[in-house]
Amino acid sequence: MVQPLNYLKESPSQTAGPYVHIGCTPNFTGIHGVYETDLGSGPMYNDKTRGERITIRGRVFDGSGTVLKDALVEIWQADSDGFYNSPSETRGSADPNFFGWGRCPADMTTGEFVFETIKPGKVPFRDGRLMAPHVTLWIVARGINIGLQTRMYFSDEEAANAEDPVLARIEHRVRVPTLIGKREGDTVTFDIHLQGENETVFFDI
Repeated sequence: MVQPLNYLKESPSQTAGPYVHIGCTPNFTGIHGVYETDLGSGPMYNDKTRGERITIRGRVFDGSGTVLKDALVEIWQADSDGFYNSPSETRGSADPNFFGWGRCPADMTTGEFVFETIKPGKVPFRDGRLMAPHVTLWIVARGINIGLQTRMYFSDEEAANAEDPVLARIEHRVRVPTLIGKREGDTVTFDIHLQGENETVFFDI
């Protein structure tokens, strides 16, 4: 029997709210027993992982310059040899001791996200040219209808960044620095600006 069209109505469209954290990081929100630990939390490596250990720290800012304390950030990257931990990786074998993916909710007090990972190697662009070492980030927070995609390159890779085919496609060169993480020792700082004068370059992926 056909139901009348007004029987089940479409629910209203909403931006990312508390359900993102409840579903993706239940332990962080105080809901225990779903997973032993939240998926993607903790270091992305173990004591057998090859490569240079680094820590990525950053915050997400809205258009007014206010830190978002309810953001959720994920990163995806290659291992130190430039291979992805993915079934679609056909160029070689990725380091089995490197996870290649992480998820971190922003600290509810400071708004900071933190990833303990390794510095990635170079991976090829579609035409075979090598891209500079980088990590891909996905961001959701209040006010965002669809998750945003961006990249973080490294400030200590100036030569590689200058030859990177993706960075070369950015027409307004003054915006390139929004994709460069500032490295000091083993810490890389990368703040993400959703709007405003320092708006981060986002990619339509």
